[in-house]
Amino acid sequence: MGRRKKGRDIHGWLVVDKPAGISSNAVVNKVRWAMDAKKAGHAGTLDPEATGVLAVALGEATKTVPYITDALKAYEFTVRLGQATNTDDAEGEVVLESAARPADEDIQAALAQFTGDIMQVPPKFSAVKIGGERAYKLARDGEEIEIAARPLWVEELALVSRPDADHVTLEMTCGKGGYVRSIARDLGEALGCYGHVRNLRRIWSGPFDAEDGVSIELIEELAKTGELDAYLRPLEEGLQDLPELKASAEGATRLQHGNPGLVLTSDVEYGDEAWASYEGKAVAVGTYRAGELHPSRVFNQ
Repeated sequence: MGRRKKGRDIHGWLVVDKPAGISSNAVVNKVRWAMDAKKAGHAGTLDPEATGVLAVALGEATKTVPYITDALKAYEFTVRLGQATNTDDAEGEVVLESAARPADEDIQAALAQFTGDIMQVPPKFSAVKIGGERAYKLARDGEEIEIAARPLWVEELALVSRPDADHVTLEMTCGKGGYVRSIARDLGEALGCYGHVRNLRRIWSGPFDAEDGVSIELIEELAKTGELDAYLRPLEEGLQDLPELKASAEGATRLQHGNPGLVLTSDVEYGDEAWASYEGKAVAVGTYRAGELHPSRVFNQ
C-alpha cells in the first residue's frame, strides 16, 4: 500500500514576489511547508537571481498551471553593455569585451528585430535538454553544445531608461519559453558591443502582478498559523484566458465524474476550449460541443 501524502487539501494560488538568491523550487517547497499543503507547483521558473512574480499553485490549482505558463508575461531587466558572459548573465565569467557603446537611437532601432515572431537560441546554461541531458550540465562539464533555435512571440520590447553608458533597462512582454538572457546576448551582438543581463524582474505573469505578491518574509512569519490562507487566490484565476460556461446542476455532476455535461453558452463556438463552473466554482476544463462540455481536466474542490 502506498504512503498517503501528508498535509491539507487546500486549493488556489499564492502569488509570491520572489527575492534574489533562492530557486523557484525552494520557494514552492517553502510555500508547501508554510501552508501545510499536500500538493504544490509553480507556473514558470525564474532563475535564482531573478525577482518578481512566482505563481505557486496549490492542490487542484496545479491542474491550471499550463494556462498560466502559456499566458503572456512581462519582464523588466537591465543589460550590461560591453561584456558577454558564458552564462549570459552577471553570474557567469566574462568571455568577450568591447569598448563600443551604442547611442540610445541605435538601441531603439535594434529592438525592432526582437519583436513579433522571432527565433531564439536558449542560453547554454539553461534547462533545455540535449540528448536527454540538461544543457547547463553539459556546459558545466566543458562540452561544446549546439542548441537549436526555437520560436518565441515577443509582443513588446521597449527602452525604459539608460542609467549610464554601460547599462540599458528594457521591458519585454512575451509568450511562453522566452529567455531574457538570450535577448540581452543577441541585442549586444546586434549592436556590436556584446551584452548580458545584469538584473531581471518578472513584473507580471498572466493575471498575477508582482506588486500583489507575498514576500518570503511574510510567508515565514505566518507559516503554520492559517493566517496565510487570507492571501490565497481562487483556482479560477488560473483560467481567466479561457471562456467560462455555466453548468447545470446535473451537468456539473456529470462533469465531476468525467462525463460530458450540459452547459449554458452564448458566444463559445463548437470545438473551443472552455471551463465550466457551478455556483462560482470551477468544475472542469474541456472542449465545447453542441451544448455540452467534454472534460479533459476535472476539479475536485
